[in-house]
Amino acid sequence: MKNIQIIDGAQNCVYDIFSATDEEFALLFPDGTDIGFIDEIYAGGDQRSLDVAFKSIWQRRVKKAEAHGIHGIIFYELEEKKAYYPTRRDEEATNPDGSNLR
Repeated sequence: MKNIQIIDGAQNCVYDIFSATDEEFALLFPDGTDIGFIDEIYAGGDQRSLDVAFKSIWQRRVKKAEAHGIHGIIFYELEEKKAYYPTRRDEEATNPDGSNLR
């Protein structure tokens, strides 16, 4: 199981963490990525399979104090964050000018 943190543009977002099976994780984060934007996830995948995966994932909330790592992040309504993750890999995050964030 891998943990996914959800970051939403809503004022009342609480940045929940959910557990996903390896298969579900691979469906959401293809090709070794670990950053996802919900519009891109659905644009690049089968809607029915994604709906089934998310229905299961939403049932597996992990309390932050009990989480053993965060393996992926999904952004909702935060299009402006795309510029910081051009490769969709957290460790490769950059500023829009290409300079490293870390």
